[in-house]
Amino acid sequence: MKQPTPLGSELLPTWESELHAAAFKYHVLIAWVAVALNPIWALGDYYTIPNHFNDFLIFRLAVSALTMLGLLFRKKFTDRPEIIAIIPFIGISVQNAYMYSVMDIPQLQKHTFAYIALFIGAGMFVLWRPVYSIIIVAISFIANIIFFSINSHLHTSDILINGGMLTTSVALFTILLINTRTNLTKKEIIARLALAESFKQLEEKNMIIEEKNKDIRDSINYAQRIQQAILPLFEKIDKGLEDYFILFKPKDIVSGDFYWHASVKTTPEGQPSEDIIVMAAVDCTGHGVPGALMSVIGSSILNQTLTNASVNTPADVLDFLNVELTKTLSSIKDGMDMSLCTLNVGRSELQYAGANNPLYIVRDKQFIEIKADKQAIGADGEDGVVKKFTNHVIPVQKGDSIYLFTDGYADQFGGPFGKKFKYKKFQELLVEIQDNTMEEQKQILNYHHEQWKGDLEQVDDILLIGIRV
Repeated sequence: MKQPTPLGSELLPTWESELHAAAFKYHVLIAWVAVALNPIWALGDYYTIPNHFNDFLIFRLAVSALTMLGLLFRKKFTDRPEIIAIIPFIGISVQNAYMYSVMDIPQLQKHTFAYIALFIGAGMFVLWRPVYSIIIVAISFIANIIFFSINSHLHTSDILINGGMLTTSVALFTILLINTRTNLTKKEIIARLALAESFKQLEEKNMIIEEKNKDIRDSINYAQRIQQAILPLFEKIDKGLEDYFILFKPKDIVSGDFYWHASVKTTPEGQPSEDIIVMAAVDCTGHGVPGALMSVIGSSILNQTLTNASVNTPADVLDFLNVELTKTLSSIKDGMDMSLCTLNVGRSELQYAGANNPLYIVRDKQFIEIKADKQAIGADGEDGVVKKFTNHVIPVQKGDSIYLFTDGYADQFGGPFGKKFKYKKFQELLVEIQDNTMEEQKQILNYHHEQWKGDLEQVDDILLIGIRV
């Protein structure tokens, strides 16, 4: 079985190079400080222990020269930055050991702080493995033993009491400090690189998602063009209706609501031919792409009624649609609500049939509702029996306003309390705007919808058709 990959292992080459880069920067800084300050500190030697000034100066210059040599070839150590820092630290450790060995107790106490400064500097700026710290401490310890055995007249106890113990403690603490700081820096680099990798992966995924979204949007936009192609042209509607409007607002790019129009010429026996205008507002199950697919099916079946001799009334249209939709969607119980009317202007007669959606008439600012059958097209009837739809015949007068609609307008949430607009308010608004032309009514109705909705999302497709006789 494949072993799990350790956390961050895939980033090893990267974090090592990052750590080396950080160490290289700090170690070069340490080296430059050693090159500059070590000889300058010789001035202190001149005043504190002048009899050893010359040999101290030789040590300091030698350490600075070796450190400068490391700096000149620093580009060769980009992958081994510890070498740049270890040169001055070993040099200064040996130098301090010699200086320690020739000092008396007062100078020894003062020079202890030089050792402490060395170790603190290492703890602040060095990034390397503990082995290098141990090497420096070991070399310093050996150098002190050698030089003290050769030069010093002090006892071991004198050395320990007057700085040796403190120096040893600081040295051990520095080893821990360097190791801790190096590990923390390593973890910080790995975390940062992992975060950067996560952002990169997220960005790549976002690009993939955006590309897929673009493909989806392009497909839906094309579906919108297809759906618009099945909607009746306004040029054809204009030929039969003088004063009307269609307020059509899909919730998404494509809609489950659609409107349908036809102009039919009938020839009653022994009478002149009559022009009948057919208009329907249809609300398919769902919205968006599923609703749009249903609208294509519904529009196709409605077109079939125009050539079917047995379909003569709005109720016949709904009955025919009910049967054919059930055949087409035999395994799906989705359907549609509809209000459909025929207007015979010559006879001043309106016929209407509705599946759940009623028809409104406003006459002389009086509201009239023609109720629909409480049955959706495509729905199962009670006890398996599908009821026939009711055909309503209504005399109309010049100036009557007729409204067919889906439920999206009345069901919109909004207002100060985020509630539905509701049919009562919708009816009152229709009565209120009767002095306006149909085009003006469309603008007023759309304005009221937007004001009511406010910042809330549109909850459903909206379709509202108004016709003035």
